[in-house]
Amino acid sequence: MTMTLTYLWTGFFIVGFVAALVQWLVLGDATVFKRIADGTFSAAKVAVMDISLPLAGVMTFWLGILAVGEKAGAIAIVSRWIAPFFARIFPSVPRDHPANGHMIMNYSANFLGLDNAATPLGLKAMKSLQELNPQKDTASDAQLMFLVIQTAGLTLIPLSVIAQRAVLGAANPTDIFIPTLIATYVGTAVAIILCCVKQRISLLDRVLLGWLGGIALALALMVWLMTTQLDKAQIETVSLIASNVILFGIIVAFLALGLKRKINVYEAFIEGAKDGVQTAITIIPYLVAMLVAISVLRNSGLLEMLVKGAAWMFASLGVNADFVGALPTALMKSVSGSGARAMMIDAIKTYGVDSFVGRLASIMQGSSDTTLYIIALYFGSVGIAKVRYGVAYGLLADLAGVLAAIWVAYLFFG
Repeated sequence: MTMTLTYLWTGFFIVGFVAALVQWLVLGDATVFKRIADGTFSAAKVAVMDISLPLAGVMTFWLGILAVGEKAGAIAIVSRWIAPFFARIFPSVPRDHPANGHMIMNYSANFLGLDNAATPLGLKAMKSLQELNPQKDTASDAQLMFLVIQTAGLTLIPLSVIAQRAVLGAANPTDIFIPTLIATYVGTAVAIILCCVKQRISLLDRVLLGWLGGIALALALMVWLMTTQLDKAQIETVSLIASNVILFGIIVAFLALGLKRKINVYEAFIEGAKDGVQTAITIIPYLVAMLVAISVLRNSGLLEMLVKGAAWMFASLGVNADFVGALPTALMKSVSGSGARAMMIDAIKTYGVDSFVGRLASIMQGSSDTTLYIIALYFGSVGIAKVRYGVAYGLLADLAGVLAAIWVAYLFFG
């Protein structure tokens, strides 16, 4: 995975240089190299001064709130809710095996946006599942189900995306909350259905059908009400109000639960909040690397040509091509989280944080996960070399999430 990113990153510079040469020698644009040089300094400054440092404040607050929820037992509550569902999609895992607890805790942490807690729990879950795996170098059905759902990236709170939108000046940073939730659910449902069909798990089981069908029905009802009873302006208003009520409700619920469990919520908040600054500092080198590389592509004229080419192709097919500017974020997401974040920021800077493309790129960033990285990390941690259909199904789930993101973006903001 590291080598993939190395080739990708260096490739941006090499391809950008070649494109600049073409601009200079063929089109006579003598200023292209100055634009590229100036762009590298500007992109590096934006990564540190305009994004990473302001992000520290937002992340500090939310990581503190999430730490309160974690200590108050929010993960344990979510775990109890979804335990019956897990028994159906992981039939080969005994109900009393530790892997069940590790998987449920991992998904619960991801769902609540607790990335720092989710990764170690996920690695524990993979190790526990490996104990049940008869072929140690080949992924088992349970491991594949676990990983493919993981790559779909189901998250209730797209914390980092909302935080970055706030830092970049969005009028309503949370307005992508409900669209992101719909898109990420579609990707997750597709992941589960694909694996169930492949592993011959009955989708007609009443518990499984109740969970998948119930959530889908609720989301479909919400979409139907919005599309038939509200106009575009009302949809945005309802989405904004609902998003903010839910997010503030989570804060109050976590604090109330902490008080009920008699934990020191203030100390828990401070302890979790300490990670906010560290998180912002940690992403600086990754963000600088990718934003500078993307700046080279954009200032060389290549990225603009690719976007215009894709727009022309879709327009010639009679398809509304407004979404094309966000496609680089979607394409990068399966490969690199930091790369996709940089692509999202580039789209926001280019088109505007509250533009259609800016919002769509934000939804795409929040509605899936880094499939190739997750597969490399989790399977690599237990020495699995044969991943079977893991990559293909993970990418199909990503594609479903991307298509759903485009659809809901047109619905809410088009």
